[in-house]
Amino acid sequence: MRPWTRVLGIDPGSRVTGYGLLDTNGQESRHVASGVIKTLHADEGAARLEVIFAETMALIENYRPAELAIERVFVARNADSALKLGQARAAAICATFGTAMPVFEYAAREVKQAIVGKGNAEKEQVQHMVRVLLNLADELPVDASDALGIALCHAHTRTTGLLLTEAMS
Repeated sequence: MRPWTRVLGIDPGSRVTGYGLLDTNGQESRHVASGVIKTLHADEGAARLEVIFAETMALIENYRPAELAIERVFVARNADSALKLGQARAAAICATFGTAMPVFEYAAREVKQAIVGKGNAEKEQVQHMVRVLLNLADELPVDASDALGIALCHAHTRTTGLLLTEAMS
């Protein structure tokens, strides 16, 4: 059996950033903590990014994850929203500097495919499957379940990568 690895999943947002921590050993994953970082009280711009940075840094210090999994920015129609999302994402990633923690990025479709089985799944479907996969009875905020979904996607992807590496050795 492989050793347990703690993964921090981040679903970045300029107003609400979801986070989810889980321990995984390649065969199972266990919920450690999850929640949201709210920046609604902060002014626009730099103040919100500072909150995301500081809160992510506090999560890293308190829970000591080994790896960070974060959603990749998706640009569809609104470039301004994509820019704000990218800045929130960067603030969370910057919190890992100095930790030597590797950062892994996943597209939303990739996460939905890994968790629900289809890349165009609805947020509620992801939320339901995260609760089932982690055996959680309590309701989760959507942003927290998205972050746990990102962490689970990474746990599954990382296990596949490890198996392929072992098979090729």
